[in-house]
Amino acid sequence: MKLEIAVLPGDGIGPEVTQQATKVLNAIAEKYKHSFNYNKGLVGHCAILETGVPLPNETLEICTNADAILFGAIGDPKYDLNPNLKIRPEQGLLQLRKKLGLFANILPISTYNALLHKSNLKEAVIDGTDFIIFRELIGGIYFGKKEFSNNGKSASDTCSYSIDEIDRIAHLAFRAAKLRRKKLTLVDKSNVLATSKLWRTRVAEIAQQYPSVQLSFLYADNASMQLILKPTQFDVILTENMIGDILSDEASVISGSIGLLASASIGKHNALFEPVHGAYPKAKGKNLANPLAAILSAALLLDHFELYDEAENIRAAVEKSIDLNITTPDLNSTNHFSTTNVGNFISDFILDDDSTFYNKNNIDLGQSTII
Repeated sequence: MKLEIAVLPGDGIGPEVTQQATKVLNAIAEKYKHSFNYNKGLVGHCAILETGVPLPNETLEICTNADAILFGAIGDPKYDLNPNLKIRPEQGLLQLRKKLGLFANILPISTYNALLHKSNLKEAVIDGTDFIIFRELIGGIYFGKKEFSNNGKSASDTCSYSIDEIDRIAHLAFRAAKLRRKKLTLVDKSNVLATSKLWRTRVAEIAQQYPSVQLSFLYADNASMQLILKPTQFDVILTENMIGDILSDEASVISGSIGLLASASIGKHNALFEPVHGAYPKAKGKNLANPLAAILSAALLLDHFELYDEAENIRAAVEKSIDLNITTPDLNSTNHFSTTNVGNFISDFILDDDSTFYNKNNIDLGQSTII
């Protein structure tokens, strides 16, 4: 298969982890005889510095013409100190989602046996966790009308949803549940919000088209507790934009490191794949950032094009790196490896998993792990 991939490294550790993701994709291309061509674009703080805007037209054109987008991270500490700045890095990602119609954010959450002890939750609670959050991404309160009163003493944000916006992501979630454990949980606040009442009514109607899928409902406050009390009860979670944003961040701590979480943002014609973690500017340029989320984002990219064997090859290589403790400081504080060396090991394992074993001295020296 030939794919045109837009690469938006972004800010902070984005370029470092994205480099490892493309390295791994190149290993997949070599092994499975694919052709992946990359076109880079600016986004976020680096784009503001060079062009004055967080999403230049050139970047948008690159993304529009690509088969898929591999995204790094955006952000810079100077914007955190002044929330009133009119131009901000994160606007680049929000604009990209809206302009490309990326209406569904898909976040898989699972655990690794070798890392259960890294979570702040008890091992017995999280062992076997395996669910997906489907979050509506371009509607709701984040994209609604925002107003301040003339005297600056009051403000309002409008939350609005149509059945078309609900239908398109609901069908994706039900289809996913049908292929998994056949359970779907809608999370809402239908006891107080009109939009949530519409979500609950419409999703219940759509459920009739998927009789094999068991549909249940949870209020957002209860769902946030259940994610901590018993995350293994969930299979597919479906929810609106703001609730999904909150639940996704909460769920990210289950696995033990946010550096493990990849996500996909899907539209009718475009798809974007990115790690959940932010720009983490303190680690920028130190070659210590965890590249696994970016690499697993590349696996989601391959899934999107039904290259399932290739995607599973990446996941097997990631799991092997975790089992062998070939990981960055967030997962291995005593004898850690660099961002580059983790990427090297995973690439080598993909190309020759039967012959790859790790020699810590060789890896530390940046030499091949293939013997």
